[in-house]
Amino acid sequence: MEQEKNWERQALEHLLLENLKESRKARRWKTILRILSLVLIVGFIFQVFDFRLPGSGLGLERHTAMVSIEGEIAPNSLANALDIGSALQAAFENENSVGVILRINSPGGSPVQSGIINDEIRRLRALYPDKPMHVVVEDICASGGYYIAVAADQIVVDKASIVGSIGVVMNGFGFTGLMEKLGVSRRMITAGSNKGMLDPFSKEDPKQVEMVQTMLDEIHQQFIAVVKTGRGDRLKGGEELFSGRVWNGEQAVKLGLADSFGTVDSVARDMFKAPNVLDYTMKENFAERVAKRFGAEVGAAAGKAIVKSGDIK
Repeated sequence: MEQEKNWERQALEHLLLENLKESRKARRWKTILRILSLVLIVGFIFQVFDFRLPGSGLGLERHTAMVSIEGEIAPNSLANALDIGSALQAAFENENSVGVILRINSPGGSPVQSGIINDEIRRLRALYPDKPMHVVVEDICASGGYYIAVAADQIVVDKASIVGSIGVVMNGFGFTGLMEKLGVSRRMITAGSNKGMLDPFSKEDPKQVEMVQTMLDEIHQQFIAVVKTGRGDRLKGGEELFSGRVWNGEQAVKLGLADSFGTVDSVARDMFKAPNVLDYTMKENFAERVAKRFGAEVGAAAGKAIVKSGDIK
């Protein structure tokens, strides 16, 4: 009887001990899972909100700073004046950057955004006169892209790069002939005689066309003045340079629109003597991509809703 009680007590102790071990294992795994979840959440937050500053991470060593302008220059693109200006400022301010490269691959865009970037480059060059700043052109540097490029010390191109387009354009369409054939009339009410200027569904008004042409000519002269200020005596062509046409890189060097041939790596290595290139360009983070996609989806849905609401029942 006593042996039976001892056996029962031992079995109960063994069962309690095993249960304690299992509880400890469960708590241990729960702690590990909590830590892993916390790491994943923190990593996701950093990926979404991108707390990194342009040029952070490798700025403690001697290097060449690089900022890229890619695609259309516009307020709502990655190549906007605010982001490009911030990146350039960070590149110039870093004591370990020995020179700044502005890599341009852009057909142009907003003259206002281009002008702001041009002004910012001149301001930074005046603040840091001992830090060279070169533009490296890849495929294309035209119109607003070239407006920005002329603010640099030198413009470096590839022989096949497309350079120039020193001109201003405003375009659109006219549908009045098609509307007459379809029997459609335009009903537009304005307060102000020029409020509907260049409306594509109304006939052209010669006075309004003249006003727009005058405005474009003035902007063109501003563009020409910026180019002449930036390039100075290096320009070797006549008024044809400002006709709005483009040249390849080899022609651009001969005409003084560019200075020499090279790449980002060759400029960093041979001109700045700092082959390590650090990219300061502001990057679009995950949250911004999601926001843009969401905005596009909302816009598309709203458009469909408007069209549907206008259907004839």
